[in-house]
Amino acid sequence: MSVNLNYLDRIHAAVMSIPPGRVATYGQVAEEAGLPRRARLVGTALKNLTADSGVPWHRVVNARGEISDRPRPDAVTEQRLLLEDEGVVFRGNGRIDLSVFGWQV
Repeated sequence: MSVNLNYLDRIHAAVMSIPPGRVATYGQVAEEAGLPRRARLVGTALKNLTADSGVPWHRVVNARGEISDRPRPDAVTEQRLLLEDEGVVFRGNGRIDLSVFGWQV
C-alpha cells in the first residue's frame, strides 16, 4: 500500500501528541490526523516506522484496549513493557482500561 507522506506526517504528529502514560486507539489517531475511519492506515504507518523515528508507536492500541499482533514476534512484549514503564496498567485479561489510561484530546 502506498501512503501519501502528508498522511504520514499527520499520523506521526497525532501519535507524538499522546502523552506518556496514556494510550490512544488506531481510530482515535486517525480522527486526530483528519483521516476518519482510516484506522488501518494508522496501523500501516506505524508498522513501517524505523526504529529511530522517535514516534511513540507503543502508545497506540486497538479499540478494545489491547495490543494488536505484530509481524515481529517480540513486538507485543516490547510494547507492553514500554507502556508499563510509563505507568500503564494492564488488567488480568490483558486489556488497558481506556477510561483510565485513554488519551483525551
